[in-house]
Amino acid sequence: MKFIMNTYETVMILKNDIIKEKKEAILEKITKYISENGEIIETKDLGERKLAYEVNSYKNGYYFIIKFKSESRNISELERLYRITDEIIKFIVVKEN
Repeated sequence: MKFIMNTYETVMILKNDIIKEKKEAILEKITKYISENGEIIETKDLGERKLAYEVNSYKNGYYFIIKFKSESRNISELERLYRITDEIIKFIVVKEN
């Protein structure tokens, strides 16, 4: 059975008070999962920005955007990884047309 690779874009916001090595480790964990289950097209490190509204007492967050191709069955595991990583305060995964 052949699965169709869809194009997705994900944004994750990390706590702004974590050290650089921890940010890199989290990004590595997420990109490794995506690479093993699809193909990364582009990553963008937008740096620290002000949040639109306060999240868990954080007013700023560290933003990453990843554009990738993957099968739809891998998205729920990616979202689970986001949820169990304490340093990620917000995330979204959007399927592109």
